[in-house]
Amino acid sequence: MSLLYNLWGLLTLAAFIWVIYDIMTSNKGLEPVKKVLWIVVAFIFGILGAVAYYFLGRK
Repeated sequence: MSLLYNLWGLLTLAAFIWVIYDIMTSNKGLEPVKKVLWIVVAFIFGILGAVAYYFLGRK
């Protein structure tokens, strides 16, 4: 069971890092407030936040 929690934590961390990387490199036209908002959403909601960013926030 501990391995499953560790794997979930690693996937959540990877999703969070991906959102930060994608916001900083691909979405240069995005307003700074929206960038911070998406980073906070990804931090709080983890993988669900990254999926929401992929479908709603990415241009």
